[in-house]
Amino acid sequence: MAETTQLTRIGLAGLAVMGQNLALNIAEKGFPISVYNRSTSKVDETVERAKKEGDLPVFGYHDPEAFVQSIRKPRVIIMLVKAGAPVDQTIKTLSAYLDKGDCIIDGGNEWYENTERREKAMAELGFLYLGMGVSGGEEGARNGPSMMPGGSFEAYKYIEDILLKVAAQVPDSGPCVTYIGEGGSGNFVKMVHNGIEYGDMQLIAEAYDVLKSVGKLTNEELHNCFSEWNKGELLSFLIEITADIFGIKDDKGDGYLVDKVLDKTGMKGTGKWTVQQAADLSIAAPTIASSLDARFLSGLKEERVEAAKVFKSGGFGDILSDQAVDKKKLIDDVRQALYASKICSYAQGMNLIRAKSIEKGWDLKLGELARIWKGGCIIRAAFLDRIKKAYDRNSDLANLLVDPEFANEIIDRQSAWRRVVCLAINSGISTPGMSSSLAYFDSYRRETLPANLVQAQRDYFGAHTYERVDMEGSFHTEWFKIAKQLIS
Repeated sequence: MAETTQLTRIGLAGLAVMGQNLALNIAEKGFPISVYNRSTSKVDETVERAKKEGDLPVFGYHDPEAFVQSIRKPRVIIMLVKAGAPVDQTIKTLSAYLDKGDCIIDGGNEWYENTERREKAMAELGFLYLGMGVSGGEEGARNGPSMMPGGSFEAYKYIEDILLKVAAQVPDSGPCVTYIGEGGSGNFVKMVHNGIEYGDMQLIAEAYDVLKSVGKLTNEELHNCFSEWNKGELLSFLIEITADIFGIKDDKGDGYLVDKVLDKTGMKGTGKWTVQQAADLSIAAPTIASSLDARFLSGLKEERVEAAKVFKSGGFGDILSDQAVDKKKLIDDVRQALYASKICSYAQGMNLIRAKSIEKGWDLKLGELARIWKGGCIIRAAFLDRIKKAYDRNSDLANLLVDPEFANEIIDRQSAWRRVVCLAINSGISTPGMSSSLAYFDSYRRETLPANLVQAQRDYFGAHTYERVDMEGSFHTEWFKIAKQLIS
């Protein structure tokens, strides 16, 4: 274990892979860092890694008091531990040795209200607190993540110089970090980022399913297709890693590894939180919601195996076998459908962030969020620059769909989008993300929806009243009595 007699600039508690990598990143940028973990073997492991990766200034402590005392005042300590009770326990352990004006930063995926509760409790003790979303996974933490700090602005200023160097650096737009806003805004924005990520991943999976199941593309063809897509409008981290996945052979048997992976998706909760918040705020987020439903359905593997047997006799197994498809045309259509659907997923996420910002008075800048997502994070993509420019043009933009550039892009792609969704439906392939994105677009662009009938039904059975298109006011009709009179 390496300790130092010199006070370090910052501390980090919680040394699973994300914590270790972020600590090494901070040290590599020239900031001596103290590290601590409840299980001491992780401390020694981190210090050993620091030596191997360039003799970086990382100093390990097995004792929480010695750890805290090793950091210069005002102390700044980043926690990277599991959300919930472990965060409260770590705060309790560390705060026993803190002095007034010291700061704790939670770098995990925490529920934003927990962050707000902790910030208030810490303030009462004279401490500062930040909830900071960190995106980019293990590689991002080590080489430059996107970071979303929210809470005490004073605390952010303590650590701004470090974050600006540690964050991913994007030419022409700068470090992928900014002060998000007050309270739990940093955690909320990271949560919605993850919800958008759910939508993105589901849409890519559907593109894969259509190309493989209808187009009969091999893994090699899929690898080439996604590699090509990653040179154009779909250029993004998720498209890049998808291309990589299709190129990897199975080291435990024949064929490609992707075909051996069980079709059962895990989740940690941020996607569910996003959908719940969308419902609470009355914001339509069908692409994100359908991606969550798709994960739930993927978990029913045993039931799906049995259902496949039940419906095979109904001819469902033969739907795909008799289709003649122009591969080149299909690949181009799917590319366009994926891009148009993706715009809808981001539009829903941005609308959710704006609604929460208005409710909480956070004054979040949507264009700035798009800027810090351009590098480091999982949803980083070339078209985030276009999203930033859309909000630069009009900070009060009601929806990304009506930005002139995005509107034209969707108009250009809608025929291909419709062809892919129809083809999937007729082939018995579920594309919930693409279909719900298209339904979202079609509902949003229509001046008149059949909601008049729904409201009439509500008034019929529950006297909920309705408004009229031709006069002001609230109206109620005795539909049942009138209907009976007509019959009689």
